[in-house]
Amino acid sequence: MPKPILVFDSGIGGLTILEEIKQVLPDERYIYLFDNARLPYGELSEQTLIDGCVSLITKFIKLNPVSMVVIACNTASTLILPALRAELDIPIVGVVPAVKPAAVLSKRKHIGLLATPGTIKRTYTHELITQFADNCKVELYGSSELVLLAEQKAAGLLVTKDQIARILQPLLDSEIDTLVLGCTHFPILRDEMQAYLGEAVSLVDSGKAIAARVVNLIEQQAYIEQKEVGSINELNETTKNTAFYTSDSVGVGLKTTLISFGLTVISKVNL
Repeated sequence: MPKPILVFDSGIGGLTILEEIKQVLPDERYIYLFDNARLPYGELSEQTLIDGCVSLITKFIKLNPVSMVVIACNTASTLILPALRAELDIPIVGVVPAVKPAAVLSKRKHIGLLATPGTIKRTYTHELITQFADNCKVELYGSSELVLLAEQKAAGLLVTKDQIARILQPLLDSEIDTLVLGCTHFPILRDEMQAYLGEAVSLVDSGKAIAARVVNLIEQQAYIEQKEVGSINELNETTKNTAFYTSDSVGVGLKTTLISFGLTVISKVNL
């Protein structure tokens, strides 16, 4: 049995990436690891984030062999990839804000990038804008509160229009026609955001691009090994997709959301 693909995020945002990958690779097995004990990542110092993520992922993989790691978090991807690649000899895919497709899509050449404060201030993000959206006016918006609202929705709680409006009002007052959702949590709130901003603003995320990259790695380089997984956490056909969390516990609403994404076993990380 092939080793599963590991999808990693700070919380439930990476489920949006997992869903895109599953749509094109429905027969693969998946492990979803989310570090919700340290949520939100956008509030952590850079070195704290790097050290914590690299330690967690490498220790986890020693106990649960995987074929590939997808870092389904923009904040983490802008920081941890070099350090993680130095520790692991399997493919590692990071998430990049969808600035390039947004620049192509925008008719007014006026786009917005909505991300966590950490992602907004990274040199990497500004280099991405210079490289792919130099012909556009790009407005940057940082929000950690939207991450928490996405977690709130995933827990089965109502997210109100007033909560969305309080955060997105500056975007409504701008003249952007395309908005990059630069945090994987944000597509969880796509319907609420689209309703508030209106259909004149196109929302763009990087889910499909990441899924295409994963497919390319599997098909072109045959990174998925065709052998049995030798782990105490080996999954069978009836419980093939598992979620692991780092907090003390998760609520019923969040468990329901995880199950709705096909994660049939939900466990606390035990390293």
